[in-house]
Amino acid sequence: MGMSIVIAGAGDMGYHLAERLSYDNKDITLIDTERDVLDYAASKLDVLTIQGDATSLDILQQANVDQAHMVLAVTTSEKTNIVTALLAKQLGAKRVMARVRNHTYLKEDNVPYFNNLGIDNLISPTMLCSREIFNMIENSSFTEVFDFGGGKLNIVGITLDQYNPLVNQRIMDTKSNPIYEDIRIIAIVRDQKTIIPRGNTILRNNDHAYFISYKKNSESIIEALGQKKVKIKNIMIIGGDDMAVTTAIKLQDKYRVTLVNKEKERCKWLAEHLPNTLVINGDYKNIEMLVEEGLEQMDAFLALTESSETNIITSLSAKNHGVYKTIAHVDTREYIHISHSIGVDSLINKRLVAANEISRYLKKGTVDAVSGIYGVDAEFIQYSVCKTNRLTKHPIRELHFPETALVAGVIRDEEVYIPDGDFRLQIGDKAIVFALPEAKVSLEKLFH
Repeated sequence: MGMSIVIAGAGDMGYHLAERLSYDNKDITLIDTERDVLDYAASKLDVLTIQGDATSLDILQQANVDQAHMVLAVTTSEKTNIVTALLAKQLGAKRVMARVRNHTYLKEDNVPYFNNLGIDNLISPTMLCSREIFNMIENSSFTEVFDFGGGKLNIVGITLDQYNPLVNQRIMDTKSNPIYEDIRIIAIVRDQKTIIPRGNTILRNNDHAYFISYKKNSESIIEALGQKKVKIKNIMIIGGDDMAVTTAIKLQDKYRVTLVNKEKERCKWLAEHLPNTLVINGDYKNIEMLVEEGLEQMDAFLALTESSETNIITSLSAKNHGVYKTIAHVDTREYIHISHSIGVDSLINKRLVAANEISRYLKKGTVDAVSGIYGVDAEFIQYSVCKTNRLTKHPIRELHFPETALVAGVIRDEEVYIPDGDFRLQIGDKAIVFALPEAKVSLEKLFH
């Protein structure tokens, strides 16, 4: 019997979570009031579906929430989610999470009110996205940044262009350069395929490469790759809903932020609530207007409107006008795969960010953290080595790791290592493993 999970809400987020979790052979039940979204999910995924209101006791009992390891209430209605989570917990669900919109709920002082009621986690995709955007702006030379070991190890993503010294080189030939002792390429995404690199893999123009390095060396990655280091000061945001507002709040005290929105009334509200942001009323689809408002002086452009198309197109225009860093919010799965290849620097997607956060809570006991990558089915998974077994008796190269996985880094007490084939794991180590979905089963065996 696998882990059983009940998801209330089969919309975008619920569907994405169900898809992501069904890879791991979990028993999933989806509840929604709409028949057609349930039929769609049932035709594509291995899930049970129940049509009805998730706040109804009958429906929850029918979904066997009393047996559930986890109940995720992720409908578009915050009130439905809170009530569903409360009832599911009372009925005996082990762990419950509710998706919320209201930011005051998420303030640290307020979270205990929900915990006391029995809701284990509140999750706000918007808040998670603004946190990630802030992170991307802070580390603007990279398309993504993941921290492990309390930030001592960094995994960064970079798109290689034809001027990059690595292009057309085999990985084993880069070893001679002393800079690469502390930097290792652990994954390449090329034409929507994830490649786990071996010594004879050749790097190509437009590859999206992931490097692991010691925190103190992330500057030397920039140097080694001939990336130019740009200090971000001026940021333009287009949009005006929740995500644009949360992001502006996070950025406005540290950067000069301009927010463009096309609705007059909304602009008045935004100006009142964002004291340190310059709010401009105008049609952001009109690039001349953006140029008049200073687009060419901007170091970063964040396209956070409701429309993925608008976000991609305006980001590309911003890039053409010399803006260094563009981030587009993209909701449609099809675009996530193509965006790197068409030239948008970084993407943000609510469902993916939320799914990463939720899968952290779901992994088995030996797993501490998981980070997914946009448009890539592979994940970084941090496992703990908790007992003496084959893992600690042989060097890594003799462990018969699956071809589709590799040990990218090891955290041992206060020290961090980027291991080679001769490295031996010890009890208490935390191993950061980069793995494609098909490797997960054999990894869980190795680390269990």
